[in-house]
Amino acid sequence: MIFYDCSTAPNPRRARMFIAEKGLDIETREVSIAKGEQLSEAFRAVNPRATIPVLVTDDGTVLTENLGIAAFLEARFPEPPLMGRTPEEKGLVLMWNAIVEHQGGAPIAEALRNGHPAFKDRAIPGPSNHAQIPELAQRGRERVASFFEMLESRLTESPFVASDVFSLADISAFVFVDFARVIKMRIPEDNAATLAWFQAIQSRPSASL
Repeated sequence: MIFYDCSTAPNPRRARMFIAEKGLDIETREVSIAKGEQLSEAFRAVNPRATIPVLVTDDGTVLTENLGIAAFLEARFPEPPLMGRTPEEKGLVLMWNAIVEHQGGAPIAEALRNGHPAFKDRAIPGPSNHAQIPELAQRGRERVASFFEMLESRLTESPFVASDVFSLADISAFVFVDFARVIKMRIPEDNAATLAWFQAIQSRPSASL
């Protein structure tokens, strides 16, 4: 297998943490978004959509989305389970992972890509250029604030995002919460449950990768 990574971006980090939690050692190739390497001919021969992460399996199958990569690795290497143990838990993990992506990851990206000068004409990832819309940056920040409150409410009633055990949903939430620093947003000081959860995830070896 070959894993295409970018050490500075949140979505590759999610896959990197999942791989580490599985205890796997996969050949890794760094693709620098800062240098625009994802737009190179060489990388687009691997993934024409010019997005990272990418996992190429032993039989040559190219997986280009976090959920696809996670589903493959969970099926191939079921221990430790990171996508649920029972039918109900499996449903909760995918449900909460989707909530985290749509209500956390998406607005952080919206705020960053529409507000930071480095993303001029690159408001949407992929091979095509798109102009920034400043109003979307402000909307993104407002949505991130709502996400923090939603996460606090959930973690007040559950030790982990999806259930009572660590899962893919925690990886996604942790990476997005940590990445919110790029738009100068942090967990509110009064959100005790989220702060405790964040510190617990941060202490895991996979979080340092």
